[in-house]
Amino acid sequence: MTLERRSAPRSWSDIALTVWGVLVLLFLFAPIIVIVIYSFNSGRLLVAWDGFGFDGFRAIVEKPAIQNAVRVSIVTALISAVIATVLGTLAGIAMARHPGRWVWWFLGLLLLVSVTPEIVDAVALLPFLVFLGQDLGLALFNDGIVRLSIGSSLFATAVVSYIVRARLVGQEANLEEASGDLYATPLTTFRRITLALAMPAVLAGFLLAFTLSLDNTIIAAFVQVSGTTPWPVYVLSAVRSGLRPEIAAVSTIMLLLTLVALALVALVLRRAGDSASQIARTMTGG
Repeated sequence: MTLERRSAPRSWSDIALTVWGVLVLLFLFAPIIVIVIYSFNSGRLLVAWDGFGFDGFRAIVEKPAIQNAVRVSIVTALISAVIATVLGTLAGIAMARHPGRWVWWFLGLLLLVSVTPEIVDAVALLPFLVFLGQDLGLALFNDGIVRLSIGSSLFATAVVSYIVRARLVGQEANLEEASGDLYATPLTTFRRITLALAMPAVLAGFLLAFTLSLDNTIIAAFVQVSGTTPWPVYVLSAVRSGLRPEIAAVSTIMLLLTLVALALVALVLRRAGDSASQIARTMTGG
């Protein structure tokens, strides 16, 4: 005779925690859901719903100012992601493979970069770039893309460093030692062994750095120059004249781009054999 298992009734505390969790998720994601819905608003202003349509998405193709702002943001994000990935990867490998007291001091400096308010970074970065570009005559630092890329890569470099270090710190250095015993040069060992082991974290760090650079608003507002206005600053200036549906349309596209990048991060780490907990640990730099 088969005995049917009866699930135990859920306690009131479990039900309350479930309801509370759902309410928290709604609180966090309701504004995002609203902006996605209103991106299909056919009205002239975003706050006034006039009907369903694709006018906001058509405006992206028709308005050169929007195209330029999106182009500047994407180009800047790519360049800053490359800078952050190179610097962060080298820093993460150094911290993982050469431990010592200096690592904790260096981690403290990275943490300082991570927690420093963006307004402080922006105020400090602007006169520094002006000094390099005008006082020293280095014309490179007068270019808007260069300024935006440097500003966006500050926080992203720290994030990549955390991720790469978290990837390598739990792995033994036996392969590097064996490569040295087989008379491989340090450069060959680094390229074929160390970098190969860190590559999933490097790719994940690059994608995260790209997404972080897309929404850099405060620093971008300070260091931008005429003709290279990124998308977040364009939106900030558009608030004064009233938000239009095309603002929500581009924001929806960037949201999808961010979600795709995060999904690729998880996919890269999953294909590298990481479990869900390891993926979370790597992405948070733990």
